[in-house]
Amino acid sequence: MADPVAGPVVGMVGAGQLARMTQQAAIALGIELRVLANARDESAAKVIVDTHLGDYRDLADLREFAKGCDAVTFDHEHVPTGHIRALAADGHAVHPGADALVHAQDKAVMRERLTAIGAPCPAWARVDDLAGVEAFAAEHGWPVVLKAVRGGYDGRGVWVCSSPEEARAALATGVDLMAEAFVPFEREIAVLVARSPHGQGVSYPVVETVQQDGICVEVIAPAPGLGEEEAAYAQRVALTIARDLGVTGLLAVEMFVTKTGLVVNELAMRPHNSGHWTIEGARTSQFEQHLRAVLNLPLGSPSMTAPVVVMANLLGGPDPDVYSRYEHVLANDPGIKIHFYGKDVRPGRKIGHVTALGTDLDEVRARAHHAVTCLRGPVDA
Repeated sequence: MADPVAGPVVGMVGAGQLARMTQQAAIALGIELRVLANARDESAAKVIVDTHLGDYRDLADLREFAKGCDAVTFDHEHVPTGHIRALAADGHAVHPGADALVHAQDKAVMRERLTAIGAPCPAWARVDDLAGVEAFAAEHGWPVVLKAVRGGYDGRGVWVCSSPEEARAALATGVDLMAEAFVPFEREIAVLVARSPHGQGVSYPVVETVQQDGICVEVIAPAPGLGEEEAAYAQRVALTIARDLGVTGLLAVEMFVTKTGLVVNELAMRPHNSGHWTIEGARTSQFEQHLRAVLNLPLGSPSMTAPVVVMANLLGGPDPDVYSRYEHVLANDPGIKIHFYGKDVRPGRKIGHVTALGTDLDEVRARAHHAVTCLRGPVDA
C-alpha cells in the first residue's frame, strides 16, 4: 500500500482557540498543523496530535519546535521579537516576520509607522509621567486614553481618563504607557485582509464589531449602512498597511467610524475574532486563508456565501452545564452553527461562538442572539 502524500507542516506558536479552528482548515488542505502549547489541556492541544509542550518565551523551545516546519506562524503576538529574528536567522520561514509583527506587539511603534505612511490615526504621544499626560490633555483635551504600549487586549491595558486623578491611577500600574486623543466614534468596524510572501493580497468584506466591557460580543457581515465608497476606502487602508508593513498572513485592522471619517484603532496579525464568521460565511475561511498565505499558496476567494452573516461570541455564564441546553438550540434552529473551544466554563470567559446566515439582518441577528442566550443559561443559576 502506497504511503499517503506528505503535505507541508505549519507550526503555530500558541494553542488557543485560533489554533484549534486552524486545524479544521489544515485537515482539508492536507496540511499538518503543529502547535506549541504551554500545557496539554489548552484548547488546540486537546485536538491536535502534533502538539509540542514548551514556553514561547524560551528560544531553545522555539528552535526545537520549528525543526521540520515549512512555515512558522502564531496564534498570539507575545513571542519576543528577538526570538522571531533568531528563528528567521536560522533559516525558518516565519510569517509574519519580526519587522511586521512588532507593529501588533508595540502600540507606540504601530502609531509611529501608521502615521508615517499616512493611515488615519488619532493624535498620540508617549508619556512617562503625569506632567506628560497633562501636557497632552492641554493640547487635545480630556478625556485622554492611556494605553499599555505592550500586552493589552480585550479591553485590558486601556484607561479612559477624564481627570489628572484618573491618569495618576493608570500611571501607578507601572507599565509603559502612551496617550491617545479620545475618539468620539459612532461604531466600530474591522477589515480582515491576507497577504502572501509574493505580494498577493485580498480583503474580506468590512464588518461591524459590537463591544461590551471591552470584549467583542457580535460581528455583523457586511457592516450595515456602510457606503460602498467608505467600505472600499477601509479595505484600501488595510491592504496598504499590510503592504507597507510587510505583513505575511492575516491582518485585522480595527477602525472607528466617526462623523469626519475612519480612524485606525488596533492591528492584529493572525486569525482574528472579527473573522470567525468566515468559517461558514465566506468561500474561504480566515483560517484556510492564513495557511495559504504563510505557505505562499494562491489565496482563496473572500466572497460571502450569504447576503448577511452574524457571529455572536458565547461567554460563559453561572451554569457550566452548557450541553444540557445544546439540544434545544440545535432543534430550534437547524441552520445555526455552533463552535465550542474546549475551555472550562467561567462567567465572562469566551468559550465559543455561534454563526447564523440569511438574507434579513434583523432575523439573522435574532437567531444568533437566541442561540447564545440559551447556551449561556439563566442569569441566576
